[in-house]
Amino acid sequence: MRKLTYAIVIALLALPPLAASQQQFDVAFGLGTVGTRSEGFDTNLPTLGGGGFLSFSGDFLFKHSLGVQGEVAWRGKSNAFQGFQPYRPILYDFNGIWAPTWNRFGMEAMGGIGALSTRVYQQFFECNFAGCTNYTSSNHFMGHIGGGLKFYVRGPIFVRPEAHVYFIRNNVEYSQDRATRYGVSIGYTLRNEIP
Repeated sequence: MRKLTYAIVIALLALPPLAASQQQFDVAFGLGTVGTRSEGFDTNLPTLGGGGFLSFSGDFLFKHSLGVQGEVAWRGKSNAFQGFQPYRPILYDFNGIWAPTWNRFGMEAMGGIGALSTRVYQQFFECNFAGCTNYTSSNHFMGHIGGGLKFYVRGPIFVRPEAHVYFIRNNVEYSQDRATRYGVSIGYTLRNEIP
């Protein structure tokens, strides 16, 4: 999580010069849940789905509603495998995005790559030169597609219902290799002219 925090801080520090040269910049915070297919590889493994997921996203649109986007979603409360082993899935991805806007409405379509990071928590801390943690992580490459509809409720403030599909490679920690995240985000748009 520290590496992700550092990446977000660096991206936010780069915003002022980039925002001046960009057509549009959006930032949003959301809440949703993850669902998975009913059939799985192994029913003895935990499920990736269920529970409340928080998310943070941002995008830069630089030419004719085209741009880049990134987001992270994590389970708000850790789950317990077989009632005793706490774990938390974290999904993060980087995408190309197409996001046209008409009046007070807009849409988003995106696709890209990312990773699923599963944190398994333990009762003791392990320390190294970077600090101390009470979890181990397992990371898996994934593909991502997603989309949403934006409704500008007041000036640059928008509400965005959204859906995302994740295709997770070598997902041996969970009983499924595909997950779908549904949610709603509240965000803010920075651009020259707000509808």
